[in-house]
Amino acid sequence: MKRSSLNVLFLTLLTLFVCLSVYSQENIPVEKDSVKHSRFEAKTEEVLDKVFRPDPELVADSIIKVFDDTPSFGIYKDNYIAVGTDLFHKPDRYNSDAKFQISIIQRLTNSVLPFKTYLFLTYTQLAMWDVFQESFPFRDINFNPTVGLGKPLVHNNRYLGDISVQLEHESNGKDGDDSRSWNKVSFSGQFKINRHWSYFAKLWIPIVDGENNSNIVRYKGWGTCALSYNQRDKYNISVIVNSRPGLFNANLTVNASYRLFKKENQYLFFEFYNGYGENLLDYDQFRQRFRLGFVIRPNFRFIY
Repeated sequence: MKRSSLNVLFLTLLTLFVCLSVYSQENIPVEKDSVKHSRFEAKTEEVLDKVFRPDPELVADSIIKVFDDTPSFGIYKDNYIAVGTDLFHKPDRYNSDAKFQISIIQRLTNSVLPFKTYLFLTYTQLAMWDVFQESFPFRDINFNPTVGLGKPLVHNNRYLGDISVQLEHESNGKDGDDSRSWNKVSFSGQFKINRHWSYFAKLWIPIVDGENNSNIVRYKGWGTCALSYNQRDKYNISVIVNSRPGLFNANLTVNASYRLFKKENQYLFFEFYNGYGENLLDYDQFRQRFRLGFVIRPNFRFIY
């Protein structure tokens, strides 16, 4: 594993360790007449107050109950359609296309499993669509079903985010030389820093079984991290870094969305992509593309 991959691994595990350490303190018995926290507990509170400052609107008597009362079926990742072209070439029918994504989640249980976890299924479908060519063919469609265990992160009745472990399959449904597929075990966490900033980290263990994409990890990497700024009721800006093997090697995505209606989760959408692995069929081809479109975003999830 190269240095960039180790950086993603270290950052992800460090973040998960801090959050799980906080949880472990909740289960330590404390005498009723105890007035002061221990030095460790006080330090934990100080760190949480500074790093995971809660959004006042999310404070409730029982965050877990509020989470379990939300609809079990909903949007998982961003659902969007966008049209774009290469950044440094004159647009034509061969270097311009449309991309759309559909992503849903079905929670199978409430947070009643061990450690207050819940079981869920997700399905994400990404399509590269040559809308400027004759007959509008789909160049590639990627299918990504998963099953996972998730856990809401709550401390002192404050919602901090969510962590999960998933079994994932991804393939493009083609045969012959165009067939692409791989599986992975992924560990991810989304963390709410404050009412504006959110952080997402994901690390995976790849299980590559596709004969035509044995080197896919070289282009799709070992993990992803992202930082998002959200101005409620107005706009959202996100930067997503997908680390590839090698020093300073990464696929970069920058997207910005502007909310169309105050009470709806529908946005105008801009995306810039720089790197490899945008889709499975062309995973080893470098792309620099910008796109404009329309996106429906989940209200409380920030997942890539």
